[in-house]
Amino acid sequence: MRMIALVLLLATALPATGDERCVGEIPCPLGERSYHVKEPDGWDGVTPLPVLMHFHGWQRQGTLIVKHGRISGATRRAGVLLLAPNGRGRTWTFRDAGSEDIAFGRAVLADAAKRYPIDRDRIYVSGYSYGSAMAWRFACAAGADVTALLAISGTLRQNEECPAPVDVRHVHGLSDTVMDFPMGPGGDELFPVALWRRVNGCAGAPVGPRHWAVTQHDAFRRFVWSDCASGKPVRLDLHDRGHFIPRGWIAQQLEELLAQGSLFLPQSRIA
Repeated sequence: MRMIALVLLLATALPATGDERCVGEIPCPLGERSYHVKEPDGWDGVTPLPVLMHFHGWQRQGTLIVKHGRISGATRRAGVLLLAPNGRGRTWTFRDAGSEDIAFGRAVLADAAKRYPIDRDRIYVSGYSYGSAMAWRFACAAGADVTALLAISGTLRQNEECPAPVDVRHVHGLSDTVMDFPMGPGGDELFPVALWRRVNGCAGAPVGPRHWAVTQHDAFRRFVWSDCASGKPVRLDLHDRGHFIPRGWIAQQLEELLAQGSLFLPQSRIA
């Protein structure tokens, strides 16, 4: 009995190996590259999981994403599996339609599906800053496999070609000078999603603006194109501030997507 107790004690003291260690800040290896995973709170280990694959900003890595309260805090509480790929050289090749990071993102999803039961009907792709532009690039290339795009403060050129429509949610600050707000001709503030409106066949005027807020400082004007030929809506949230991840924005998008919620929040939502 003493020997058994000693073995058990040593086993708990030794570091985990293999797939057991592939969680949180410990990366999942994938060829020469890697990604990070954060499981949702209270997951039973069996139920298929919605997925949010989030591309980090310039000079960041997935280690930050799995600790970020506005990202992993949102996925943990929503019951969503968070995947955080690591960009080569801490950045992304989003400007190139043939970017190697598209194949890498696909490989991350495929590898995660070997480790977890994934809900293929709920694959969400997100990103911030350079990572947002990469999320746009990935959605453009792999739109048929992407349920929704949650993009924060970063776009592609609006004349890019995307083969498949995607349910789009984009937020951008009018005072952003890092990934400059993509103002359209004549001061068109709705221009940041012109690409997706074209791809989704959203010919009509949007509904909005409707005002909603998470905190007194994180307030938005929302525009929604819901009469799109693709059947997939495009949403644009605008705020007057600069380059950052708005508090509660990702959490709200996940809540709406998972609940297949209404187009708008109440006029004011202060938390």
